[in-house]
Amino acid sequence: MGETEQRPTAGSRLGAQENAGISTLEHGQKPPTTPPGKLISIKIQMLDDTQETFDVPQRAPGKVLHDAVCNHLNLVEGDYFGLEFPDHKKMMVWLDLLKPVMKQIRRPKHVVVKFVVKFFPPDHTQLQEELTRYLFALQVKQDLAQGRLTCNDTSTALLISHIVQSEIGDFDETIDREHLAKNKYIPQQEALEDKIMEFHRNHVGQTPAESDFQLLEIARRLEMYGIRLHPAKDREGTKINLAVANTGILVFQGHTKINAFNWAKVRKLSFKRKRFLIKLRPDVNSSFQDTLEFLMASRDFCKSFWKICVEHHAFFRLFEEPKPKPKPVLFSRGSSFRFSGRTQKQVLDYVKEGGHKKVQFERKHSKIHSIRSLTAQPSEQRTEVPKQSSSLAHGDDNDTAAVQSCRHGKESKASTEDTGQHKSPSLKKSPKEVKKVDGAVVSTVEEEEEAAKDRMQQNRPQSQQPSTGSLTGSPHLSELSINSQGGPSLVNMSLSPNLSPDAKQSSPLISPLLNDPSCIRTDDEEEVKRKRFPTEKAYFIAKEAATTERTYLKDLEVITSWFQNAVNKEECMPETLKNLIFSNFEPLHKFHTGFLKEIEQRLALWEGRSNAHIKGDYQRIGDVMLKNIQSMKQLTIHLRKHNEILIELENGIKNSRKLETFCRDFELQKVCYLPLNTFLLRPLHRLMHYKQIMERLCKHYPPDHVDFRDSRAALAEISEMVAQLHGNMIKMENFQKLHELKKDLIGIDNLVIPGREFIRLGSLSKLSGKGLQQRMFFLFNDILLYTSRGLTASNQFKVHGHLPLYGMAMEVSEEEWGVPHCLTLRVQHQSIVVAASSHAEMDKWTEDIQMAIELAEKSSGPAPELLASSPPDNKSPDETTVDQESEDDLSASRTSLERQSPHRGNTTVHVCWHRNTSVSMVDFSIAVENQLSGNLLRKFKNSNGWQKLWVVFTNFCMFFYKSHQDNHPLASLPLLGYSLTIPSESENIHKDYVFKLHFKSHVYYFRAESEYTFERWMEVIRSATSSASRTRALSHKEPHAY
Repeated sequence: MGETEQRPTAGSRLGAQENAGISTLEHGQKPPTTPPGKLISIKIQMLDDTQETFDVPQRAPGKVLHDAVCNHLNLVEGDYFGLEFPDHKKMMVWLDLLKPVMKQIRRPKHVVVKFVVKFFPPDHTQLQEELTRYLFALQVKQDLAQGRLTCNDTSTALLISHIVQSEIGDFDETIDREHLAKNKYIPQQEALEDKIMEFHRNHVGQTPAESDFQLLEIARRLEMYGIRLHPAKDREGTKINLAVANTGILVFQGHTKINAFNWAKVRKLSFKRKRFLIKLRPDVNSSFQDTLEFLMASRDFCKSFWKICVEHHAFFRLFEEPKPKPKPVLFSRGSSFRFSGRTQKQVLDYVKEGGHKKVQFERKHSKIHSIRSLTAQPSEQRTEVPKQSSSLAHGDDNDTAAVQSCRHGKESKASTEDTGQHKSPSLKKSPKEVKKVDGAVVSTVEEEEEAAKDRMQQNRPQSQQPSTGSLTGSPHLSELSINSQGGPSLVNMSLSPNLSPDAKQSSPLISPLLNDPSCIRTDDEEEVKRKRFPTEKAYFIAKEAATTERTYLKDLEVITSWFQNAVNKEECMPETLKNLIFSNFEPLHKFHTGFLKEIEQRLALWEGRSNAHIKGDYQRIGDVMLKNIQSMKQLTIHLRKHNEILIELENGIKNSRKLETFCRDFELQKVCYLPLNTFLLRPLHRLMHYKQIMERLCKHYPPDHVDFRDSRAALAEISEMVAQLHGNMIKMENFQKLHELKKDLIGIDNLVIPGREFIRLGSLSKLSGKGLQQRMFFLFNDILLYTSRGLTASNQFKVHGHLPLYGMAMEVSEEEWGVPHCLTLRVQHQSIVVAASSHAEMDKWTEDIQMAIELAEKSSGPAPELLASSPPDNKSPDETTVDQESEDDLSASRTSLERQSPHRGNTTVHVCWHRNTSVSMVDFSIAVENQLSGNLLRKFKNSNGWQKLWVVFTNFCMFFYKSHQDNHPLASLPLLGYSLTIPSESENIHKDYVFKLHFKSHVYYFRAESEYTFERWMEVIRSATSSASRTRALSHKEPHAY
């Protein structure tokens, strides 16, 4: 009696405990005290179009209202959101969290404040709460409807298809047409309805949470994602639009981005009346002026945009909230405005520390339950788990029955009434404005875990639950030296060949080094550590399977999407060849897209997103590998076609100048980071990677391990496939390598002939009349070529001469010529003197040349004529054994690396030239087996911070990406000639799992996430930095017939 009536919040109506972890508070802080005084009512329009009214004191700062809204929604990551409203000049502005509400909203009765997304992170996986991603998805939906998020028809249809999937569930043509007729997501939607339904058909089984995740995955790559345009003019009076994003300040002309200024390049932002000024850091390579000036419509517009820029910079770039400046004693100069609230790093840290309780939330527009609601049947004894509503948005009995049947026929009663006494927040909503939101209730992760445990106890089948998101590392952007502001592109969901090739299932993998899942909380400290950081070796082996599968899928997309789209535009390829290539690659791409998704789903469960790991049901990967490897056998018919594809493509290039030019131009594209024909062999290489992964897994497991039998069976299956295709692969690798070398050489007609095998290439010094001159040597099983780097536009190597190996004699001649590491090669009337850069290099060449001579002696006879046109190199016995070479040749040998064309400077041949080293076919074969990809932290010699990068190691080179979704690398580092070591104590690294790469004055440090991944990176990089044994005998191999 006499108690004040407590009005329930949206969360408490669903049985959730009150969440004291309000968005803008640090862990352990209490909500801000409410200033006394008269209350004013503020109407807030939510992202789901509902309106709520909040009563706040007149003198309360904006932060109190913002926190009240977040508390009402039980929103932990509220810092990404803001409140905007029209000021007295009808200009939309953001609510300042430090100023009193009444000083900003002058007539609250006539103003509706909108709760919207303010800060769009670079990667939606940094949003760690499902509720946050749902609200972001609503923002994308709103931006589409308002025309703010512009994109092409295909992207629009794909976005809407995910929205429809989250709202009505799986595809049904009749229901889809009715739903699209009633709901207009964009203007002129009718023209896209067929395409929307075509995409929707492919989302079967996708939960609302997954649909949100996929929607954001696509949207974040669009150029206008999260962009609010602010009209302005440049110094010439040209109309432009300015915008601010997580990366910096952007300049648009219409809806096309024409320039970008990264935060790292910006020294100072200021405004003076209507002029907005950007002061850049000095850059000798930039053509920009030191200070850029833009003219805006008014001082208020200019100041408003300046404030937004200051807030974005602070939120995304600072580690903590900036401290207020001390007030001046006499005069103030400039604005005192500063960012208020937590930075993104503080938000991520807070959520990862687990200082909050996950709660249910409602999806207003969704007529379906999420997969967790449908499958999670809590035990009746578990009264602490909030019960779930089984009523649907429109109360349809048939739909309800369907839900009940999904729950294995077991009835469950649910209620949205309060399950206990809950304190209402200090700020009450006005009862007249409270609106009950209809929709399906989404269960929390904790409920899902409890329900999963119950189902295991009842011996019910457990459906795999795909992850709907992941955590990533530090949000602070690090600018790479190359293309750090590259524009995003449309994502490809493997649904249509018209889509650009960038979209596959986003990774749910968590890096234990940088991340700390917040959904697991228990009193046992060791158990927490085990759940948060899977440390067993098997987990990291499984994770390697996932990371390398991502890279493999990207490589397939180079052919199935990028190359195919380019071919269709140019029409330079015969239809028979086109069908041969793409009809064999598209089934592989489709299969491996599903394969990757299954691996990532299993890893998500392994990492602790479900209590299934208590019994170890999901702490294994062998069953997933076995199932997919067995299915892969059906694709063998396509794998056997790869030799035919490679041969036919090379024949087509040989017979068509147009196709040759087209393929050469395609190889110049950034997405084609390796020779084109290398991508054609990737499916055969991938089989060996599966075999190695399963070998490591079987070696790790004891025979009595639950996963050992499946792993051993998977190893047997993949070993059988490798054995069947290995011989074919060896021949194709040699064939591919000969054609690759052919592109680097000029003066050759018939390099690729039946029976010819490549053995070694590298840099040696050849003794001529003017001393030792650097030359590139190419050793085959029948002939030895020597070349110099030419002055052609493509920096090809010009052949000077060749020596047949049949009848060749070799002797060490260091004493005779007084040159260290010197060899003399004699055949018939020819002889040359060469010197290696080191004793080790001389040993490699000696061993391989001797082996090649023995093979040539066993063959049928001398090699056929090789050169189309080359300088005569045959000498009479009276002539000196030292060649006389022209000045042109000498100047060619002195051509610097900087004079190369970019597209020819990073081939293996050019790297060997500049690093003065060599590489053999054995090394190439080992490199094919030693491919790896994953996240690494990189640090330069003189830098302080670590930069998180997605790294792909292949072809003796590390390729660096900002994330695994990127289409092309930002930079690369060829490793031939580099030394691999562990940092010494004097280098003051003081971190675990760090290795060091150095070549002359170039030093790089890389940091792995675990002992296993550290050892794997060391293993594969060592294969590139130190050559393998030369003892491979080639005599047992049959000649290659093409």
